[in-house]
Amino acid sequence: MNRLNETMLIEPISQTRSDTQPDSPLLSVVVPVHNEAPNLQPLITAIGEALAGIDHEIVYVDDGSSDATPTILARLAAELPTLVHIRHRASCGQSAAVITGVRAARGIYIATLDGDGQNDPADIPALLEAALTAESTGPKPVLIAGHRTTRRDSDAKRWGSRIANAVRSRMLKDGTPDTGCGLKLFRRAAFLEIPHFNHMHRFIPALFIRAGGHVVSVPVRHHARAHGASHYGTWDRLKVGIVDLFGVAWLQRRWNQPQIDPNA
Repeated sequence: MNRLNETMLIEPISQTRSDTQPDSPLLSVVVPVHNEAPNLQPLITAIGEALAGIDHEIVYVDDGSSDATPTILARLAAELPTLVHIRHRASCGQSAAVITGVRAARGIYIATLDGDGQNDPADIPALLEAALTAESTGPKPVLIAGHRTTRRDSDAKRWGSRIANAVRSRMLKDGTPDTGCGLKLFRRAAFLEIPHFNHMHRFIPALFIRAGGHVVSVPVRHHARAHGASHYGTWDRLKVGIVDLFGVAWLQRRWNQPQIDPNA
């Protein structure tokens, strides 16, 4: 069993939804987390405040945490009707957690957010507005990608990201300055149509372009991590990213997006 297939081992088992329903909220915020117990309450509160007045739900995917994350999420979900939590029995990685969350979500649009509190939920309404504007003027599917113009990370992480972004942009030509930003917004249905694989969250812009859509980058805020530490080192990201980069380039070369004749 590969790591992506392990996402079927979740607690509780959720149904995969292929279409939105009449009672679907406008927006689902999908947050993958692993051992982020101290950051849960502050971020969930901030999401609720940022989206006051927007019909939404919050979907947390606990990727096999070994700390108090599942206990805290269960308590908060009992208190907040907008909060849904899903748990992987074993850690499957960030991409698998995002895929699980999007499949379980009910929203028409999906906003993804890192669970460490470094992304600012207050930027989500601007990303939603950018998506509505982009859909009226350009080809679909549309991906709105956050661009952290001021990074609150270590020098090693910033330089690692610059190198990775430069290499990726040159090979994939995705025109996105900051694919590593966890803050992104897209239609749920569009995400379900693109290829899913381990570490694919780093290549979502290229996959949307491959599907015939376009990407709009929007400046967003970035905060220093208040609690805990990153679960992946700079070398880990670069090593995995290089391998997957060639895989995504292979996918691009082997797909021509069909152009539908509207007059047929």
